Amino acid sequence: MPDSAPQQLLHLVIGGELVDLKGNTFKNLDDVEIVGLYPNYAAAHAAWRAKAQSTVDNAQMRYFIVHLHRLLDPNQEPAR
Repeated sequence: MPDSAPQQLLHLVIGGELVDLKGNTFKNLDDVEIVGLYPNYAAAHAAWRAKAQSTVDNAQMRYFIVHLHRLLDPNQEPAR
């Protein structure tokens, strides 16, 4: 892979209905939507925003951005 390739900081966007708005426990794991996998936070945030806005009428629905790059390499320093 070329040295000039941009660093991938993988992010996953998922969502579904929550049991309680005070937590992050999904009502039914079979119904959790995997929106997609994104190469950076900006792309993941755009996808998250679009999904969150499309479900604004359902107060129990929540979408999350999971920082996969932090799980894959926990010793990685955050970009500043």
